Amino acid sequence: MANSVGSYIFNAVRGGAVGTSEALPGISGGTVALMVGLYDKLIGGAGHVVSGIKRYVTDVPRGRGKDRAREQFRQVDWGVLIPALIGMAFALILAAVFLAPLVESHTQYAYALFFGLVLACLWIPYTGAGKTWKAWHYLLALVFAALSFFLTGLPGANLPTHPVVVFIAAAVAICALVLPGLSGSFILLALGLYEPTMAALRSVDIPYIAVFVLGMITGLALFVKVLQFLLENHHHVTLVVLTGLMAGSLRALWPWQSEEREILPMTDVPVTLAFTALGFVIVVASIVWEHRTRAQREHEAGHQSVSV
Repeated sequence: MANSVGSYIFNAVRGGAVGTSEALPGISGGTVALMVGLYDKLIGGAGHVVSGIKRYVTDVPRGRGKDRAREQFRQVDWGVLIPALIGMAFALILAAVFLAPLVESHTQYAYALFFGLVLACLWIPYTGAGKTWKAWHYLLALVFAALSFFLTGLPGANLPTHPVVVFIAAAVAICALVLPGLSGSFILLALGLYEPTMAALRSVDIPYIAVFVLGMITGLALFVKVLQFLLENHHHVTLVVLTGLMAGSLRALWPWQSEEREILPMTDVPVTLAFTALGFVIVVASIVWEHRTRAQREHEAGHQSVSV
């Protein structure tokens, strides 16, 4: 897509979808990034930015590395990354102020909707590499699904809001942003820091937010290079693992559960299942639309090349 005003707005909206998901416990920003087609751009772009900054910090003072640092920055699709990050930041704040309270007041229906969304999203990493799964791929996905299922069932802690604790928690939570199936907000909830963080965003608590952002940047810088390497060199296996993580994380979105992750009796089943079906249909419709749009673009490109 050309870098026009329309494309910038489109990328900001896609980033906004990711930012909104990060404000909601149980919803993985990585999953939404996969769904809206931002995942590879975000991971690859962040990886090149980290490498470029590292070159400037370590090599340039010694009189070398400036060209290599610039080369890393040139590989970033800034027309996608910057609008997406801006949209992500604005949507995260708006969701923390307006959407999170709504989800908390209608948790069962909201989780049912998200359950359907994530369930349908499993198709994206499952088919993302364009290769057939072998038996050991299914076994590997099952192992990581079990791990994700276990982690999302852990009871919540109650850690203090000390700056060091907030810094470390933010560094861990941001890793969940780049791992589909794991929710940064859910990690904060498990650590007992979700409510303090949402309150800090709502009240614009600058010291808290500054420490949290610094932790996010640090965690992202440490983790994103690893994931970038895996996606570039072991793409299919990485998507297999991500599929397993997403599947296991569905436990966190089971509509009939308490805040302590205890399974509750199934109530309002028809309405709840309707919300689940709605979420599923939304993603399926998005996937079909995206595939048709891509096929049309490829057909037009092929027709133009033949004409030339």
